[in-house]
Amino acid sequence: MNYQKLDAALAIAIDEVENLEEPKLVVFIHTNESLDTQAVTFLESLGIGDANDGRNIFTATVSPSTVSELSQQPWVKSIKLSQKRGLMKFWN
Repeated sequence: MNYQKLDAALAIAIDEVENLEEPKLVVFIHTNESLDTQAVTFLESLGIGDANDGRNIFTATVSPSTVSELSQQPWVKSIKLSQKRGLMKFWN
């Protein structure tokens, strides 16, 4: 696994997962601008449709072992854990 491509929250979450094959991590995958057919096929195998539509940020629910595979791909810039946001309160 290339930990340089993971954000701190994702690295911590991976350590807390018991089953390394179970897709439980919702992540943002930041890629290079243009993806070759092999990269598109890999992303589509993760359930990401239209991986060749010109975007370079994708969302997927993956296992820690898939994060490891993704982090070793040269076309992946970074992988970040999606985190739930709390409600903000505004007072007058």
